[in-house]
Amino acid sequence: MNSRLKLVMKSGKAILGYKSGLKGLRTGKSKMVLIASNCPPLRKSEVEYLAMLAKVQVHHYSGDNTALGTACGKMFNCSVVSIIDAGDSDILAKQD
Repeated sequence: MNSRLKLVMKSGKAILGYKSGLKGLRTGKSKMVLIASNCPPLRKSEVEYLAMLAKVQVHHYSGDNTALGTACGKMFNCSVVSIIDAGDSDILAKQD
Protein backbone atom coordinates (compact mmCIF):
# COMPACT_ATOMS: atom_id res chain seq x y z
CA MET A 1 0.00 0.00 0.00
CA ASN A 2 2.84 2.40 0.84
CA SER A 3 4.47 2.09 -2.59
CA ARG A 4 1.14 2.74 -4.32
CA LEU A 5 0.53 5.74 -2.10
CA LYS A 6 3.98 7.15 -2.92
CA LEU A 7 3.22 6.76 -6.62
CA VAL A 8 -0.08 8.63 -6.18
CA MET A 9 1.70 11.49 -4.41
CA LYS A 10 4.28 11.65 -7.19
CA SER A 11 2.16 11.22 -10.34
CA GLY A 12 -1.43 11.73 -9.22
CA LYS A 13 -3.35 14.11 -6.99
CA ALA A 14 -4.30 13.65 -3.35
CA ILE A 15 -5.64 15.79 -0.51
CA LEU A 16 -4.19 15.39 2.96
CA GLY A 17 -6.24 16.25 6.01
CA TYR A 18 -9.66 15.80 7.51
CA LYS A 19 -11.36 19.09 6.59
CA SER A 20 -10.20 19.21 2.99
CA GLY A 21 -10.90 15.49 2.65
CA LEU A 22 -14.52 16.04 3.67
CA LYS A 23 -14.73 18.93 1.20
CA GLY A 24 -13.45 16.61 -1.55
CA LEU A 25 -16.10 14.02 -0.64
CA ARG A 26 -18.89 16.62 -0.62
CA THR A 27 -17.93 18.05 -4.01
CA GLY A 28 -17.57 14.57 -5.52
CA LYS A 29 -13.90 14.92 -6.48
CA SER A 30 -12.59 12.06 -4.31
CA LYS A 31 -12.16 8.58 -5.76
CA MET A 32 -10.82 6.87 -2.62
CA VAL A 33 -10.32 7.73 1.05
CA LEU A 34 -7.65 6.33 3.36
CA ILE A 35 -8.23 6.54 7.11
CA ALA A 36 -5.45 6.01 9.69
CA SER A 37 -5.94 3.37 12.39
CA ASN A 38 -5.83 5.86 15.26
CA CYS A 39 -8.32 8.32 13.76
CA PRO A 40 -10.95 9.24 16.40
CA PRO A 41 -14.15 7.13 16.09
CA LEU A 42 -16.52 10.07 15.53
CA ARG A 43 -14.29 11.52 12.81
CA LYS A 44 -13.86 8.08 11.23
CA SER A 45 -17.61 7.43 11.14
CA GLU A 46 -18.26 10.87 9.61
CA VAL A 47 -15.75 10.22 6.81
CA GLU A 48 -17.19 6.72 6.23
CA TYR A 49 -20.73 8.11 6.09
CA LEU A 50 -19.86 10.80 3.53
CA ALA A 51 -17.88 8.24 1.50
CA MET A 52 -20.90 5.94 1.49
CA LEU A 53 -23.13 8.76 0.24
CA ALA A 54 -20.59 9.70 -2.45
CA LYS A 55 -20.08 6.00 -3.40
CA VAL A 56 -16.33 6.27 -2.74
CA GLN A 57 -14.27 3.32 -1.55
CA VAL A 58 -12.72 3.55 1.92
CA HIS A 59 -9.44 1.92 2.90
CA HIS A 60 -8.58 1.57 6.58
CA TYR A 61 -4.83 2.12 6.64
CA SER A 62 -3.07 -0.34 8.95
CA GLY A 63 -0.62 2.23 10.39
CA ASP A 64 -1.32 5.23 12.58
CA ASN A 65 -1.52 8.85 11.44
CA THR A 66 2.27 9.32 11.70
CA ALA A 67 2.87 6.33 9.40
CA LEU A 68 0.23 7.57 6.94
CA GLY A 69 1.84 11.02 6.78
CA THR A 70 5.26 9.45 6.25
CA ALA A 71 3.89 7.15 3.52
CA CYS A 72 2.66 10.27 1.72
CA GLY A 73 6.17 11.69 1.88
CA LYS A 74 5.27 14.40 4.38
CA MET A 75 6.95 15.18 7.68
CA PHE A 76 3.70 15.56 9.60
CA ASN A 77 0.81 13.43 10.83
CA CYS A 78 -2.24 12.90 8.65
CA SER A 79 -5.31 10.89 9.66
CA VAL A 80 -7.27 11.19 6.39
CA VAL A 81 -5.98 11.10 2.80
CA SER A 82 -8.39 11.64 -0.08
CA ILE A 83 -7.24 10.51 -3.53
CA ILE A 84 -8.54 12.62 -6.42
CA ASP A 85 -6.42 11.28 -9.29
CA ALA A 86 -4.46 8.02 -9.02
CA GLY A 87 -1.97 8.96 -11.73
CA ASP A 88 0.23 5.97 -12.69
CA SER A 89 -0.72 4.00 -9.57
CA ASP A 90 -3.15 1.05 -9.50
CA ILE A 91 -4.37 1.97 -6.02
CA LEU A 92 -8.01 2.40 -7.11
CA ALA A 93 -8.19 -0.97 -8.89
CA LYS A 94 -6.63 -2.95 -6.06
CA GLN A 95 -8.47 -3.54 -2.79
CA ASP A 96 -6.28 -5.05 -0.08
